[in-house]
Amino acid sequence: MNVAPAVVRSTLRGVLFLVLGLLVFSLQDITVKFIGGQYPVLEIVTFRSLVALPLTLLLFRFEGRRGWPTTSQRTLQYVRGGAYFLSYTTHFMGLAALPLADIAAIRFSGPLMITLLSLLFLAEKIRLRNWLALLIGFAGTLLVVQPGMGAFNIGSLFTLASVFFYAVAVILTRKLQGTDSSATMAYYSSLVYLVATAVLTPIVLAIGETPDAHPSFVFLMQAWVMPSLRDWLIMSGLGFIWAGGMYLNARAYSEAPASVVAPFEYSTLPINVLWGMILWQQFPTLNTWVGAGITIVSGLYLLYANRAPAAAQAATD
Repeated sequence: MNVAPAVVRSTLRGVLFLVLGLLVFSLQDITVKFIGGQYPVLEIVTFRSLVALPLTLLLFRFEGRRGWPTTSQRTLQYVRGGAYFLSYTTHFMGLAALPLADIAAIRFSGPLMITLLSLLFLAEKIRLRNWLALLIGFAGTLLVVQPGMGAFNIGSLFTLASVFFYAVAVILTRKLQGTDSSATMAYYSSLVYLVATAVLTPIVLAIGETPDAHPSFVFLMQAWVMPSLRDWLIMSGLGFIWAGGMYLNARAYSEAPASVVAPFEYSTLPINVLWGMILWQQFPTLNTWVGAGITIVSGLYLLYANRAPAAAQAATD
């Protein structure tokens, strides 16, 4: 039987789910930028997770399942949830200090990290050309981050850390997709988020705010504030955005190989540039455009260079 049409349809669904997920997550970034100066990141994550958790149960029912989400790979689910929590938190810390376009450009290193981790986890031989493409791609990222330069912003490091943890979560998604549904993965991620905020919040509050701290640390360390009804609704609305985005993301990387879907993460640049220009009159710098271009080219080359191994793996699945 010819499975090619089915593989193509699955790949297209994966790409569509990813782009929709990125669009949904961009709404989250806009919202957090609007209210982030008034509330700490852990407070926002807590309110959002309280709403997102029951929504994941609705998604579980939507998949035609009954009872509570269960898994035979609970440890991997917790590690995946922890990776997403760290990615989410550090992303917001970077968001407090950087324009949306710079964040999008730095996040372009994501497909490179995903490709590298895929090769390492699959124990495949990494060719010299792959190493060169990865190094060139990261050089493009460094052009945006500019470490050691006057324009360097520590928020860039938080965004870069966010990308790494996201890549780890994507690899674990691929490992779990054979046994667990997308809603199950979203449920366990929400559960980990709530536990993590419950553990970290007392520690952060005990340390307290630091005068003249960088905006990224202020966003993490500032005291909790009782939200107004409007802001509480906004934070709760983030739960709907997050649950939908996480579900779409899990579906994307479950429908198609990570090496095929990951390059479409580059669609974050036009989305974020557009929002930045419309809402904050932020225009990307020349370094941002050049660095993003270098990273995109290396990521697309890696996709092209690894198309044969990916096709061979799909044929044996």
